[in-house]
Amino acid sequence: MTALREYERLEASGLWRPTPEEQRREVIVSIGEATLTITDLNDRALAHWSLAAVERKVPGHFPAIYHPDGDPGETLELAEDETAMIEAIERLRAAISRARPRPGRLRLLGVGASMAAVLTVLLVWLPGAMLRHTVQVVPEIKRQEIGAALLDRIERVAGRACAAPETGPVLDALAQRTGAGRLVVLRTGVKTALNLPGGIVLLNRSVVEDHEDPSVAAGYIVVELARARDVDPLAEFLDHSGPAATFRLLTSGHVTRGALDSYAEQVLVAPRPELDPSIILAAFAQAEVPAAPYAYARDITGESVLTLIEADPMAGRDPAPVLPDRDWVLLQGICGG
Repeated sequence: MTALREYERLEASGLWRPTPEEQRREVIVSIGEATLTITDLNDRALAHWSLAAVERKVPGHFPAIYHPDGDPGETLELAEDETAMIEAIERLRAAISRARPRPGRLRLLGVGASMAAVLTVLLVWLPGAMLRHTVQVVPEIKRQEIGAALLDRIERVAGRACAAPETGPVLDALAQRTGAGRLVVLRTGVKTALNLPGGIVLLNRSVVEDHEDPSVAAGYIVVELARARDVDPLAEFLDHSGPAATFRLLTSGHVTRGALDSYAEQVLVAPRPELDPSIILAAFAQAEVPAAPYAYARDITGESVLTLIEADPMAGRDPAPVLPDRDWVLLQGICGG
């Protein structure tokens, strides 16, 4: 895009706030390869916004306030005297808007042909780079939206998630204790545990019901979170869905129902990627959860998980309980017995 090359390396000062509850802070804003990059005064990156998903509140008013599409709580304010940056953002937004399809057969055909040509180049030359870039710039609220959509498709196959009024706070407490974003217990479908984009961790009911020690369930959660740090769940979804789905998410912020259905069907039956024991042990140490109960739940003989048992970082220590006994008993009845 000619307009993008013209504004590369342009910088400006602004005020950025990640959430409405937090204070605004002074930042440096720059335009890069299809992204708006926000850094602190020490040149540490704070956020990357896709230019295709930048929206402006109250156009024509100052200070100019921008936010990612779908997340008006995160804002960037540019003063009226930052005319060069404001003009650049507005020109790029207008250029992107013009590139989107419009009614009319000839225009649709022309845009379709252009998109097909670009897509062909991306499929041949840049699928890996495009996937990595998309994973970096997709905002957290979009990850959560994709994760919730995948959960909905999984529930169509595995049945609705188990729920009871008294167990909601217990699930929240277990999520907070282990560092998960949200926990969901399913009757079937998931073999043990599965991490979806947006921090959603699914647990099979057996992980909760078949063990007296809540450290077992916590262990499965901790390991899934470690997998997510090793291989981003969003990257797994996009890798399975292909370059076309990645390009669609990058340019429009949307994924198709077909992509969601295909991945939901595949991920329920595919074996989970194995992690090096050192990565698992480091995750247990960080979460302050004993590794041995999880290890014995995987192999009651302990032979195949001996490293996790012998090098348990919590051995000989007295970590905080995963859950009080009463809460764990409540949670074991979440699926109704």
